[in-house]
Amino acid sequence: MKLQTAGIHHITAFARSPQENVDFYAGILGLRLVKRTINFDAPEVYHLYFGDENGSPGTIITFFPWPDSRRGKVGGGQVGITTYIVPPGALGFWENRLKGFGISLTRTSRFGEDYLHFRDNEGLWIELVERGSGANSTWSFGGIPADKAIKGFGGAVLFSVHAKQTMRVLEEVLGFSKVAENDSYARFQASGEIGNIIDVPLKDMEWGSGGAGTVHHIAWRAKDFDEHEEWQQKVGQSGFNPTQIIDRQYFNAIYFREEGGILFEIATDPPGFAHDEEPEALGEKLMLPSWFEPVRAQIEANLEPIEVRVLKEGQK
Repeated sequence: MKLQTAGIHHITAFARSPQENVDFYAGILGLRLVKRTINFDAPEVYHLYFGDENGSPGTIITFFPWPDSRRGKVGGGQVGITTYIVPPGALGFWENRLKGFGISLTRTSRFGEDYLHFRDNEGLWIELVERGSGANSTWSFGGIPADKAIKGFGGAVLFSVHAKQTMRVLEEVLGFSKVAENDSYARFQASGEIGNIIDVPLKDMEWGSGGAGTVHHIAWRAKDFDEHEEWQQKVGQSGFNPTQIIDRQYFNAIYFREEGGILFEIATDPPGFAHDEEPEALGEKLMLPSWFEPVRAQIEANLEPIEVRVLKEGQK
């Protein structure tokens, strides 16, 4: 059987202020902080994960909030726009809510769908679109009813410095199907119900630069550990140089950079975020891998305190 990803597992981006990051994604967008941990390669920096109630694959955006980070430039070699889906009929609610927090919005359309387009507090591009696919959220927070809440990713818009090569990788390596094209974009679809629609501008983009307000990488789903090993082999056989399999505690990961400059990861659905916390307590305390536990006090002393809090409109 042909190896195909179901779609996006997670997207990881850079930020600066940890508390402002929590305020935006939990306080304004209403996502659940499902894990607070650290960058395993730079333990002085948080690694924060936001998603649905369970941190399901296809809902998870993660951040490295580093107060001293430079400001990045969105451009080629990056995820240019992160797309979230909301239930049909919910876009008006979100337009009013975001305006209430002083967030500038534009309405755009693509392939017959209407989008709310805006930036987060760091300048990261986000859009909301109504779709019936995918289960409705069961998480309600900060005045957002569950029937209006973000379900998870709709997909992403990939900014490539070599669009034809990026599109080739989506089809020939990851198993997406091309489903539409217009004068500006090509659209690709995977088999999943969320995180499954990827749009690529047909025009090659100028290089962006990493930093706060930009995406570091996009991760694609592998259903289990055995399939993950098959993915590593397939990526290598396709002419790329995947990393060794890396244990990220909540999933295993491999990485490779495709020819359009975008860093791709393939991540396993298991074991998930309840691996080291009870489901009802996800994200409530700092979780560390075993090798960092002996220096927990030192790590905690170097991190800014954060809290998930309900915001009032106008508090942006």
